[in-house]
Amino acid sequence: MVTITFPDRETEKRALAFMLGRFSGRVLRSGEHIVPEAALEALADQNIPFAVIGRTTYEQQMAAIRGPAPTSVQ
Repeated sequence: MVTITFPDRETEKRALAFMLGRFSGRVLRSGEHIVPEAALEALADQNIPFAVIGRTTYEQQMAAIRGPAPTSVQ
């Protein structure tokens, strides 16, 4: 899995519409997207600009699934 970003909201919408149903992934609150490496080639073939942040670590993937840590109960 790879973390990517898009230059603007309009490009992001276009990319999400294209990827929907083709690839699995996660959208983070920070605006970053976790997608499989195969999605990068597909986005490039569609002339959708994106920036690669880097490979996604296991911890980042799990954090995206779990969400933020709960607050402590007193």
